[in-house]
Amino acid sequence: MVVFIMACMAVLVGRAVDLQVLNKQFLKEQGDMRHVSDVKVDAYRGMIKDRNGAPLAISTPVESIWMNPQQTKPGMEMRQMEKILNLPKGKSSELIKADTHKQFAYIARQVSPVVADQVKALKLEGVYFEREFKRYYPAGEVSAHLVGFTNIDDIGQAGLESGYEKSLKGIPGSKRVIRDGQRRIIEDVENIKEPIAGRNLELSIDQRIQYLAYRELQLAFNLHEAKSAALVVLDAKSGEILAAVNQPSFNPNTRKSLKESLYRNRSITDVFEPGSTIKPFVVAAALDGGYIKPDDIFETHGVYPIGRHVVRDVHNYGTLDLTGVLKKSSNVAVSQIALSMPPEFFWRAYHKLGFGVAPGSGFPGEASGSLLDYQNRSDFETATLSFGYGVSTSALQLARAYTALADDGILHSVSLLRRDEDIDAQRVFSIRTARRVRAMMETVLLKDGTAYEARVDGYSAAGKTGTVKKAGAGGYVDKSYFSVFAGMAPTKNPRLIVVVMVDEPSTGQYYGGIVSAPVFSKVMAGALRVLEVAPDRQDNMPILLTRQGS
Repeated sequence: MVVFIMACMAVLVGRAVDLQVLNKQFLKEQGDMRHVSDVKVDAYRGMIKDRNGAPLAISTPVESIWMNPQQTKPGMEMRQMEKILNLPKGKSSELIKADTHKQFAYIARQVSPVVADQVKALKLEGVYFEREFKRYYPAGEVSAHLVGFTNIDDIGQAGLESGYEKSLKGIPGSKRVIRDGQRRIIEDVENIKEPIAGRNLELSIDQRIQYLAYRELQLAFNLHEAKSAALVVLDAKSGEILAAVNQPSFNPNTRKSLKESLYRNRSITDVFEPGSTIKPFVVAAALDGGYIKPDDIFETHGVYPIGRHVVRDVHNYGTLDLTGVLKKSSNVAVSQIALSMPPEFFWRAYHKLGFGVAPGSGFPGEASGSLLDYQNRSDFETATLSFGYGVSTSALQLARAYTALADDGILHSVSLLRRDEDIDAQRVFSIRTARRVRAMMETVLLKDGTAYEARVDGYSAAGKTGTVKKAGAGGYVDKSYFSVFAGMAPTKNPRLIVVVMVDEPSTGQYYGGIVSAPVFSKVMAGALRVLEVAPDRQDNMPILLTRQGS
C-alpha cells in the first residue's frame, strides 16, 4: 500500500512538472484562448462646426447596459435597476424569460455615465456595460435640416451626418482584455490598435445668420399659416451658403414620432416654379445677346394674345421702358422680350444659370429641378417660361442663379463647406449688363414697385417678387400659391443674396411682395450688420404696407 501511494505521488509530481515546466507555453496559450480576447474600441465621431467654430454636432461618451440572460436571475436588485433606469416594472424579468437561450440582450442604450455608475454599484451578476458615443446637437431645430442626425448606433441618417458619414465616423480601434469564467472583462491587457477619430466638418454656415433667418422665417410661417417655407442666404462673392432654414422644423435631440416630411431640407431638396423672380434673367440675356436695347419701349395693354392663348398682367401698365418691365413685373412685356430671342439662345441662357442642373452643394438628395426643352416648344410655352412657368428650381438653385447678377456677371458654384475662393466660377453675363439689371431691380423696392416691404434699413437693395400658382393633378390650382422673393444688397456691390419661399400662405395675403419680402428685409438687414458691412444709405423710414403684387 505504501509503495502504491508513493508511486501515485511520483506520477502526480511528474505530471505537475510536465504541466508547469515542460508544456508551460502550450497551456498558457490554451488558457489565453479561453480568457484573453480582442474587443472593438469605438472611434470618436468628428464634430460638425459652423464657419466660426461654433459646434453644431458633437459626440458625448455614454454607456449601454446589457445582460446575459443565462447568468441573470430576477430579484430585488433587478427591480432597483429598473427604477434607476426608469424602465417598466418587470422589464428585466421579461428579457430573462424571453432570451434564456441567448447570451446577449440590451437593457438600456446610451445611458449617461452618472446613471450607469448607479447601476454598477448594484453589482448585478450577468449585467455588463459597453462604452458608446451619443450625438448631441447644440443648435437644436435651428440647424436640424442641414446637420441631420444619427441613429442609436451613431450612423448618419439624414442631412450632412449622412452625406459625410465616411469622413465623420472615424476608424474603430481594438484592445486585448482578460475575461473571467463568466466572460466578464476584468482587466485590459494592451491596446492593439488606437481608434482614429472622425474628421471634423467645418461648414460655410454662419450660425448667427442661421438663427436670424430661422427666427424670421418661423414668424412669417406662423403669421400666414403656411404649409411650409424655405430660406437661403448666399455669399454673393464666394457662393458659400451662410444659412439655409426651413419650416416646419424638428428637434434632432428628441426624435420621437418623427416624420420624414419634417426633416426634409426643403431649401435644397424641394422645387417650385420661380414665377416672376426669373424675369431679370430674361432681360439680362436679351440685353447681352443684343435682342433688345436699354432704351426700348414696350406696349403692354394688359393682355397679349399668342395663338389661342392670352398672356395677362395684373393691371394694364400701358407703355413701359425696360426698367418699368421689372418694376411693375409685366408678364406681357417680358413675353415680348423672350419671343425676340431664338429658342435655343433663350434655353441656353437659363441652362448656363444652373436651371435643370443640380447645384453641387454636396447635400444628399439635392434637387436639380427641370427646364422645358427648346425643341418643339410653342411660342406660348416660351412666353410662360419667361415669367417662371415650365421651369422648376429649389431655393438654393435660384439663389445661385442670382450670383450672376450680384457679382457683375459671374455665376458661382455653391458650397456648404467653408472655402477661400470659388475655383469653378464662370462668366455668364457682361459686367455692364449685370449692373444695368441690378439698377432696374432696385426700383422694384420703391413705393410704386411690387416690393416696397423688402427695403433694407440703412442699405440699398435690389430684388424681384414672385407670386406663383401651384400646379395640381388637373392643372394650376386657384387660391394656392408660392410666395417668393429673391434679392441682394447692397446694390452697387452686393455682399449677400437672400431667397425666401413661402408655400401656400392661407390667411388671405399671398403676393410675394407682401408675404416673403418683409422676411427678406429683416434677414438681410440683420445679416449685413452681423458681417459688419457698412451701411450705404441713410434711410430709417418705417416700412409701409402695400397691396401691390407681382
